[in-house]
Amino acid sequence: MERDQLADFLRRRREAIRPAEVGITDGPRRRTSGLRREEVAMLAGMSVDYVVRLEQGRSSQPSTQLLGALARALRLSDDECDHLFHLAGHRPPPADGVARLARAGLIRMLDLLGDTPALVLSDLGEILAQNRASILLMGDHTGWSGDRRYAVHRHFTDPAARALHPPEEQDHHARMLVADLRAVAGRRSGDPAVAGLVDRLRAASDEFRGLWAEHEVAVRRADHKTFLHPRVGRLRMDCETLVTPDQGQQLLVLTPTDAEARERLELLRVLGVEEFPTGATDGTGATGTGTADTGATGTGTTGTPAR
Repeated sequence: MERDQLADFLRRRREAIRPAEVGITDGPRRRTSGLRREEVAMLAGMSVDYVVRLEQGRSSQPSTQLLGALARALRLSDDECDHLFHLAGHRPPPADGVARLARAGLIRMLDLLGDTPALVLSDLGEILAQNRASILLMGDHTGWSGDRRYAVHRHFTDPAARALHPPEEQDHHARMLVADLRAVAGRRSGDPAVAGLVDRLRAASDEFRGLWAEHEVAVRRADHKTFLHPRVGRLRMDCETLVTPDQGQQLLVLTPTDAEARERLELLRVLGVEEFPTGATDGTGATGTGTADTGATGTGTTGTPAR
């Protein structure tokens, strides 16, 4: 771990970001052109003290999870993210798999969308980042580990995952998940990550095995979903998906279909996240409460993305 170089890099990246880039108002009394340390801490979901210690070169070695959160907060490019991991004494995250970061440009779009629920997903359905409105609507889903990080795996193996949507939509939702996975499997033919996921799902779920055998193929670009929220009830949402040129990541934007859904979404913004049951309950994700050593303070405004 190169503490001095890491400290200098983090400090310079913080000072290079304009507050408006991350959705923070740049007031007239602001003395610094970049972000304040407390703003980085808020965006990364960690303590201000830990950010200070990192920038002063006197911290313990940060975990890969914290580095991912910092990379997201500082809007690092892929090359900058790799450099950050090297300076901290870790191998950079692989191009695919558990530790994958949402692209910096997509994170900026999450910021710009503001009160419109939006999230970034991998092509296999891992939620890599969410904005606050998305977390209010569906809970924080950025902290899953293992196969549970895939929405299709949770749908077919965890009955609680289906509670987000009404029973009458379950068959359609299941078919869309399987058809989308079919498209990914064709596009990434021979990829062991995809083949392994399919094999494990076929072994774990009769329903998945039956749908997979039907060989339906469809890339999800537009859809409608009804969310069953424990505090405000049903919200009917239009779903629009924007795909990156390499089709590796997607930006999913959710907008209310009617006035009732708009009113309930607005009520959610007022109520906030208090007492909302989050998705990641296995103790390994961003929803857990950190310690003074790690600097983590819980879930940030867009969660802790994976790369």
